[in-house]
Amino acid sequence: MSASDWISILGQFAFLSFLAVGGVMSVAPDMHRVVVVELSILSNEQFLAAITLGKLSPGPNALFVAVLGYQIAGIVGAIAMTGAMIIPSAIFAFYVTRWRRDNSHRLSVQSFSIGAAPVVVGLLLSTGFVLIQNFPDVFTMICVLAVALVVWKSRLHLMSLMAIGAFLGAMGVV
Repeated sequence: MSASDWISILGQFAFLSFLAVGGVMSVAPDMHRVVVVELSILSNEQFLAAITLGKLSPGPNALFVAVLGYQIAGIVGAIAMTGAMIIPSAIFAFYVTRWRRDNSHRLSVQSFSIGAAPVVVGLLLSTGFVLIQNFPDVFTMICVLAVALVVWKSRLHLMSLMAIGAFLGAMGVV
């Protein structure tokens, strides 16, 4: 990849970091658009593998960004993409949190906090939509919906669901 491609990707990821209101997963569809659709640096399978590895590994949700960077350019790519995704929003969050604490009594700040919740839910739903578009068959889609329902309605630990999914994958069911 050329230096201009890297500047473009890092700039887009830095911009996306400001939109990651509900966490980095909320902007995964745009990351997919950049690295898979527009630049064709990674395949859809590689993108999904990065998300899977990032979610299975202990640590922050943003870990999958490091995996994306690593797939593109090794350890340097992992560090660069993680920095582009985390540093701008961390600096912004630091100052906004301070400002919000000092102005939490204002009706406009309270209204914004309440109004941001549906935006976060919508961004996360769009992530789910992008991820399920390429599922191979109806059975896999049914499994995903069943797991979503179990997560929503029960207190079953997520590691249990991952273990069940790993078992079904090893058996060739999914």
